[in-house]
Amino acid sequence: MNTAQAGLENADLERLNDKDKADLRQFLANEEQRAMIQSQTHKLTQMCWKRCVTGNIRNSKLDSSEETCLANCVERFLDTNFLTMQYLQKMRS
Repeated sequence: MNTAQAGLENADLERLNDKDKADLRQFLANEEQRAMIQSQTHKLTQMCWKRCVTGNIRNSKLDSSEETCLANCVERFLDTNFLTMQYLQKMRS
């Protein structure tokens, strides 16, 4: 982004009323949280896959130990995600 574009964007932001500025700040905060959660989901997906699927995939189904491992890993992920959401909600309050 060049200086003229940045100046134009800042000028546009200055035209917003206080409510619109607050709404924009909230939107940006929500998007930042969403990006953080998506990044964490990606990392956990990679971690679970590397941990649970250690050999070559030979057919269209995982073996029972891989399935169990992935199910447990996903459950831990969901538990962690739920606790994270509770924490973020508490921070907003």
